[in-house]
Amino acid sequence: MRTNPHILEVNTRSWLKRLEAKHGRAFTLGDVPEKFLDTAKAMGFDAIWLMGVWKQSPAAREIAQNQQDLQAQLKTLEPDFKKEDISASPYAVYDYEVDDSLGGNEALATLRNRMREKGILLLLDFVGNHMAIDCPAVTEHPEFFINTGTNEPHIHKDWFFKSPTGTYIAYGRDPYFAPWTDTAQLNYFNPQAREFMINNLRRVSELCDGVRCDMAMLSLNKVHRDTWWEFIGGNLPKDEFWNHALSSVREKYPEFIFIAEVYWGLEWEIQEMGFDYTYDKVLYDRLRFSNPENIKAHLGAEHLYQMRSMRFTSNHDEEESLKAFGREKSLAAGTIIATLPGARLFQFFQILGRPVRLPIQYTRASFEIDEPVRDYYQKLLAIASAPAFHGGQWSLKDIGSAGDDTFRNILSWQWKQMNTCKAIVINYSDCIAKGRLTLKSITGNTLKEELSGTDIPWTDEQKTNGLELTLQPYESKIFTYAI
Repeated sequence: MRTNPHILEVNTRSWLKRLEAKHGRAFTLGDVPEKFLDTAKAMGFDAIWLMGVWKQSPAAREIAQNQQDLQAQLKTLEPDFKKEDISASPYAVYDYEVDDSLGGNEALATLRNRMREKGILLLLDFVGNHMAIDCPAVTEHPEFFINTGTNEPHIHKDWFFKSPTGTYIAYGRDPYFAPWTDTAQLNYFNPQAREFMINNLRRVSELCDGVRCDMAMLSLNKVHRDTWWEFIGGNLPKDEFWNHALSSVREKYPEFIFIAEVYWGLEWEIQEMGFDYTYDKVLYDRLRFSNPENIKAHLGAEHLYQMRSMRFTSNHDEEESLKAFGREKSLAAGTIIATLPGARLFQFFQILGRPVRLPIQYTRASFEIDEPVRDYYQKLLAIASAPAFHGGQWSLKDIGSAGDDTFRNILSWQWKQMNTCKAIVINYSDCIAKGRLTLKSITGNTLKEELSGTDIPWTDEQKTNGLELTLQPYESKIFTYAI
């Protein structure tokens, strides 16, 4: 996979249902149209993350279909929704086998081979913290899960359910939120539970080229202890689960890719355990809620950290970028993501211009494609697929004043590779911004602005004083020139 790869996230069930509605027949993973793969390749995607392929939990599906909050949300967004279009949460994994409704492991293997022929890698989910509430291990090996035996817990009773065999087992949980009542919490202080999950991970590694590890920080020793200390005690294991898990897979597949969903300032710690990329939620929050100076400060972090961060403005957990940011700002934020170092994640429905996020359990993605949004992303990603954005040297640039303070709203950086340079400037504000772009070592007489396709003469005055820019709110420019 290239340095600074482009990754496409696809909500598998919603995507296949959309194909079914368009073509009037059922689709499995083995039936994915060639046009989809060709388009993904043309847009420069190095990998496709198929979110939610694993065997569905019947219990989790029933819970989702009867969840009042989920139904209330759907009534607002999709008043004509049908209950049968609500599936189990993709993160309540019953078993690490591809669901039969998607064609099973065989259909996935067919798709993977087709992707490989085009140079596109396959990424899947690995959910380390928990399993589905009705997965076979809950009854066969309750000791793999945090439990109080057949005795009802004396505290936090709402954190537990009674299994069919009479064991009280904890629901999966993030310490800052209510329990996920369709899941069972693994006990990472039990070596047998660790081995069970490492075996699952080994199995997954046979089916794909990499995994996105859900809520990876919850399996860290100190986080696990602090979340569950009343039931597992305070003595930490000698080793971290992820150290063993990653090395176990890479013994057989040295190039296997590990991406961690991680928060709470634990990104660097997870990176040091061997993860290739970690979520950059800090950048997402600053792009959405903060100002250009704070964004620039974040981008000044250590370069290796930058290279191993995964940037995004949308994923299945976040609101659709068009709604979260607003139309023009979302495209500017997308341009930032596409031209920074690190992995660049784009969601399939984001590229199509879905106006609002639907629950991930809902499989009907019935919305009209926003063609200007789609066209912008196609152009942007094609530009960002140039070699300089993947093998070049990245650095932040300073923008000079052009008479007022609005230059502070302009973000800028550059990529250099051999005799080519790419300079990116983005007015990340809702006001017109003016600034002066200084370009050193330029050898030609013109700049090419990639997004508009226009050539700009490079005069002696500009060589001395720089290029004066007047940028509309959230306007982006990507300049290419020879050095």
